[in-house]
Amino acid sequence: MAGSIGTLDEVRWAGRTVLLRLDLNSPIDPFSNQILDDKRFREHIPTIERLRDGKVVILTHQSRPGKKDFTTLEAHAERLGRLLRRPVRYMDDIVGSRAKEAVRTLSDGDILMLENVRFSAEENLKLPAEQAVKTLLVRKLAVMGDLFVNDAFGTAHRSQPTVVGLPLAMRSVAGLLMEKEVSMLSRVLAGTQKPVTAVMGGTKVDDSIAVMAHMLDHGIADAVVVTGVVANVFLIAQGYDIGEPSTQLIHKLEYLKEIELARELLERHGDEIHIPTWVAVRKDGERVEFSVDAIPRDTPVMDIGVDAIEEMAEWIRSSGTVVFNGPAGVFEEEAFALGTVELLNATAQAPFSVIGGGHTGAMVEKLGLGGKITHVSTGGGACLEFLTGKKLPAVEALEISKKKFG
Repeated sequence: MAGSIGTLDEVRWAGRTVLLRLDLNSPIDPFSNQILDDKRFREHIPTIERLRDGKVVILTHQSRPGKKDFTTLEAHAERLGRLLRRPVRYMDDIVGSRAKEAVRTLSDGDILMLENVRFSAEENLKLPAEQAVKTLLVRKLAVMGDLFVNDAFGTAHRSQPTVVGLPLAMRSVAGLLMEKEVSMLSRVLAGTQKPVTAVMGGTKVDDSIAVMAHMLDHGIADAVVVTGVVANVFLIAQGYDIGEPSTQLIHKLEYLKEIELARELLERHGDEIHIPTWVAVRKDGERVEFSVDAIPRDTPVMDIGVDAIEEMAEWIRSSGTVVFNGPAGVFEEEAFALGTVELLNATAQAPFSVIGGGHTGAMVEKLGLGGKITHVSTGGGACLEFLTGKKLPAVEALEISKKKFG
């Protein structure tokens, strides 16, 4: 798939105005408005540096309307400038006269960051590309630049105007991060190194089951290891009583339909799905482990047990490719981080490994495993959707752009 989207190797940007879509959406302190984590900024630096000979106009967003961290991008421009060690000018306008004048007066090597694109009501609409290209936002932006570069993999699953409309309005290619994400995840779907094991944990049970179904039904994965709330759903599907607190959480998250989907998946691929046989619960404030057929009624399941960790780690270590998405337990608490830590350590030993971003990606950094993992995705939701076999709207738009303008 990576070859069907345009890349920076195929276009000229020196002396041209480049509209560069980034995903700088980051945790922000609601009181000081300071950015708490600039990892997403750092991921985009190679693309920005590659475009050094052009006039770069950054389009990005922070949060969405109604959220406490929905704010201007002044702090984002300042932080990016510090990381690049060169000025990044901020303009509190998107397509108005001041934004147009700021773009017009750029010189080669200049960087301008326009205002949060989600301040435009149109950017918050979910539109197919053929409608997005007709929005006023896209039509006004398109005439402000010569080339569109999409490096925002984290928003690739969003069908919003700047993501899917601009590629239909002008020559568009993927940035280095977008190209890398598509290339690495495509290698997973191609079964680059066998056997392939998917480790699905965390709380996004619906997405995880969709990924599992696609990978198992199409012979992409040879084995699936389930942990976290995903494992709890499969334990219920097998008829186990996981205790009142954990059962209530599944009801609260409205995963009743997923229990039935888990049963169906077990009927089709029961031998390939590995479910923990021991779990760790919080009992009287301590970590205590029980077999899954003896979980106390009044204690919450917080992690997988040591016996399960050993068994699952062995499956992972014997794999050629590992896809890891979601923690094995409540890893924020040291007593219940063991499963996540040990399975990530096992994943780091695989010849080819992909981490699905989000909280798990942060844990990889904390453990110092970044250099041992092949690829840590920058887009949790986009990564999961890609692995279900769906065509991401942003990727599809870039493919169309290459055919139309290439």
